Amino acid sequence: MTDFPRLSVLDLVPVRSDQTSSDALAAMRELARAADSLGYHRYWVAEHHNMPAVASTNPPVLIAMIAAATERIRVGSGGIMLPNHAPLVVAEQLALLEAAHPGRIDLGLGRAPGTDPVTSFALRHGAGGVSEDAVSRFPEYVDNVLTMMAPEGAQISVRGNQSVLRATPVAGGVPQVWLLGSSDYSARLAASRGLPYVFAHHFSGSGTAEALELYRSTFQPSEHLDAPRTFLTVNASVAESAEEARRRALPQLQMMLALRTGQPLGPQVLVEEAEKVDAPPAQVELLDKMAARYVIGDAGQARARVAELAASYGVDEVMVVPIAGAHVGTEPHSAPARLETLQLLAG
Repeated sequence: MTDFPRLSVLDLVPVRSDQTSSDALAAMRELARAADSLGYHRYWVAEHHNMPAVASTNPPVLIAMIAAATERIRVGSGGIMLPNHAPLVVAEQLALLEAAHPGRIDLGLGRAPGTDPVTSFALRHGAGGVSEDAVSRFPEYVDNVLTMMAPEGAQISVRGNQSVLRATPVAGGVPQVWLLGSSDYSARLAASRGLPYVFAHHFSGSGTAEALELYRSTFQPSEHLDAPRTFLTVNASVAESAEEARRRALPQLQMMLALRTGQPLGPQVLVEEAEKVDAPPAQVELLDKMAARYVIGDAGQARARVAELAASYGVDEVMVVPIAGAHVGTEPHSAPARLETLQLLAG
């Protein structure tokens, strides 16, 4: 392992209280171009639905936008929630993106809903199954996507007749497939299929070491991968001073607090709006616990923390979620604090 790990980006495309969805997407493109020029290795986008503060609803569409706006960075999903979609549709979308941007596309797959139960039902009803059935068939869906994206395609038998089903007519290459998770389920599945795996450390914050050890110790080499491969995800707010970095982290921390305590969700507030919130002691304690799992500080502190985390979990790549909030008066189509986080971490 090198002294400092390779850096990548995970973007949820946050929507602030001063932004429209169009503004948030413009800020995303600016951030992706910066990550590309700064030498970041990957730029992934998440899948969340019906959330006022998140514009990342459709990873394939966002991947197309980002890949077209950048030159060399790998672009992918972190991830596509596979039970929400028909496997063939996912295979076709990502195969097409790989054809358009050869060697630059990653397909991260997860089995969580990424939304509330009502929206989940609406998504999965269209995919041909009830929610419980779609989740239980996740391993089968993963196998289907892998097979249909392969150049030889999948052999399908219908009423005794054999047909070949391909995601794209003449595949010159396939996206790199990763399994994502926040429990040991996907760690076991990734190990059994010989696929790379990422634990959602940025979201869960606990169980990371156990999940990675389970993945590594039970990994079975495959045609996809001959040895375990993983990296770490972590939330980050970096500024010229540690105090300013902490201020910028507050809007994200308050949003996560609302999510975990069942409070109503809205667009991500601005820094000054967050500072006006008078939280009770119990919530302040929870905010502090969450912040302790983030990378928050000036450039030197943040880079040292990233290196420490990489060494602790035995990874040579860290994917940061730039969560730094914006101040009142920020241009709506930009995200300068998130941009500064990437710049300062890159060194």
